[in-house]
Amino acid sequence: MSTILDSNTVALMAARVRAKHPMIHHITNNVVTNFTANITLAMGAAPVMAPSIAESAEMAGFAGALLLNIGTINPELLESMLAAGRAANEGGIPIVLDPVGAGATRLRTDAINTLLSELKIAVVRGNAGEILALAGTSGGVRGVDSLASGDGKENVFTAFASETGIVTAVSGEVDFITDGRKWIKVYNGNPMMTSITGTGCGATTAVACFAGSGPPLLQSVAAGIAVYNIAGEIACETCKGPGSFVPEFIDQLAGLNTETIISRLRIETNL
Repeated sequence: MSTILDSNTVALMAARVRAKHPMIHHITNNVVTNFTANITLAMGAAPVMAPSIAESAEMAGFAGALLLNIGTINPELLESMLAAGRAANEGGIPIVLDPVGAGATRLRTDAINTLLSELKIAVVRGNAGEILALAGTSGGVRGVDSLASGDGKENVFTAFASETGIVTAVSGEVDFITDGRKWIKVYNGNPMMTSITGTGCGATTAVACFAGSGPPLLQSVAAGIAVYNIAGEIACETCKGPGSFVPEFIDQLAGLNTETIISRLRIETNL
């Protein structure tokens, strides 16, 4: 797969997900389980939700990628994430982390710090407030919502990625993805997407689907976000409002074709 990210490469990466059909092991929050499972299916991958510590490590061994989302974290779930993460690390399976509400409470902050210190994380995807909190900067998080903008903070995100070795994807009006040296900006999407519960978590699922289908990781992460956002912007144009967005979005994601990706893609990169 080309290391140059253009519309043809993004379309090829989307087709690769459908061809390889990677299993994505989610240990996620109970608000978005059904939504993210359907996103996984619509993108052509296979979802499994296995939060129990009795099977999470074993299940991780079959996965193309492991997704850890702390949206409804508790101590037992954290232990399951660690067990699955260790198995994924042993098997060379990429771990995608969604630090929902990082910095908002001690439980969430401690959970994230534990996961980052004990596991090799491949990708972290979150909003500006969450990533700033991970980077040790005042992110400004209320509950699970970011009160901070990523504008002018790209150097912080790049430094975090460089220091940790984690591909870092920051959602916002423009999504910013970096490995600490190279960066990609994705301009696709629609502001209405932020008014539907779970669309941020869904973006992390898209990242896991693409990361689980193969390298190069930075380009795969950006391609997953771009495809996800293209389907979202089309759904926003055709649905009646937030209530009808979800079924329209799943339909658009499932039916997204090469021609639409190529004609819609809006990215910028220093690759």
